[in-house]
Amino acid sequence: MINSSGIGVYLRGCLPFFLQTGNNFFLIGNKSELKEYESYKNAKIVELKIKPFSLQELFFPPSSFLKIINKASFYYSPFFNVPSCIKIPVFTTIHDIIFPDMPELSSKAGLLARMFFYKRAYGKSKKIFTVSNFSKSRIEHHLGTGKPVIVTHSALQPMFLEFNKNNKTIPKKETVVFIGNIKKHKGLDCLLDAFELAKKEGLPHKLIIIGSKENFRSSDENIIKKIEKIGEDAVSFTGFVSDEELMQHLASAAILVQPSLYEGFCLPPLEAMVLGTHALISDIPVLKEVYEGFPVTFFNAGNAEDLKNKLIFLHDNKNLTQFTLAQELIFKYTFDKTVSVILRELYE
Repeated sequence: MINSSGIGVYLRGCLPFFLQTGNNFFLIGNKSELKEYESYKNAKIVELKIKPFSLQELFFPPSSFLKIINKASFYYSPFFNVPSCIKIPVFTTIHDIIFPDMPELSSKAGLLARMFFYKRAYGKSKKIFTVSNFSKSRIEHHLGTGKPVIVTHSALQPMFLEFNKNNKTIPKKETVVFIGNIKKHKGLDCLLDAFELAKKEGLPHKLIIIGSKENFRSSDENIIKKIEKIGEDAVSFTGFVSDEELMQHLASAAILVQPSLYEGFCLPPLEAMVLGTHALISDIPVLKEVYEGFPVTFFNAGNAEDLKNKLIFLHDNKNLTQFTLAQELIFKYTFDKTVSVILRELYE
């Protein structure tokens, strides 16, 4: 899962710090995707092309894989898919437990399947890691308090700090950026309603949606209809973007809007602020927890009228040029800290 979205960011962020500890590691996965870790003398890459959450992974992992795994001291899974027949202590990161909290996101059969995997990972693990106190509380609510659940925050990728260091003079544009997908909990529907209202009241900005229009079209015609109503000159899709292009969009934007109804941690507001861009975010509990003390602007989650008012307020009353985030806030969440917590719990 090294190249998946949130899980991949977390895993790519943690791995270098794991590998710097002097412990020996088996890295299980597709060798071509793990190529950059070949230079570490304490890492052995083990080829395994089983699909995560497949029946083969669950019930029939190859004996050659199990033979290697069971030589180790611990098995760490960055997500809640744990293969069978592992005889060493298992530790698992569950980033969130959104599906029982928002059952409307899946069918009844889909929810039952996901709960099976959640419960299985919980039952097989010595300890569970998660990325926020909010997620910890929800995991304990749905899965129980019989196992330790330890918070190990997600964090900023170093490339954002490097980009900011080397590109301090990127001029601001009249753009509002949204990073996410079509899923209901990301709140794009609310943002489009608010943006249409704000445009009617004179907001000059353009809305940039980071992602492919075709992915949205196949997922939700209602979203596409709203975009067409606002006008394609006012709303645009980037298509697939590289990390460099993503940072360019974030650094040049006036505002990042994060209208989420549910998250486990949520990195885009931190990424935006490190690049000198204001963050307008929903007031859901996890975002209030993660961004306490940060110079963000909150709006009432799911309330398009309030989001519209905050967009106009920011445009009218704040100088939407680049600002500098305080050092203690930039380094509040780091993968170095995350890995040190995970290792401490393993050593115990």
